[in-house]
Amino acid sequence: MSVPPPPQGYLGYFRPPDHPQSTLVLVLGVLGLALCGLCAPFAWVKGRQALTEIDAAGGTIGGRSQVYAGYIMGIVGSAVLGMMVLLGLFGVLVALAG
Repeated sequence: MSVPPPPQGYLGYFRPPDHPQSTLVLVLGVLGLALCGLCAPFAWVKGRQALTEIDAAGGTIGGRSQVYAGYIMGIVGSAVLGMMVLLGLFGVLVALAG
């Protein structure tokens, strides 16, 4: 038994194209969290911009999950970077005072 052809005019499901910067935000987020903390704030800012553009597009631009993952990693990486800077400043103050 064969499967009948789809009705005329049926276009099927098409996946919208990903945002042009979705991969960039994801890569910056991973790098900011794992290797170079200086990349994390850029992932945070670029991720917020890309999420705003995706939301404003009304479903014509995809890649939200990639952008959101990079955005969250950018936030976490920025927090870790901030804590490291504060810890470094504290260490310098302790070394100078002692």
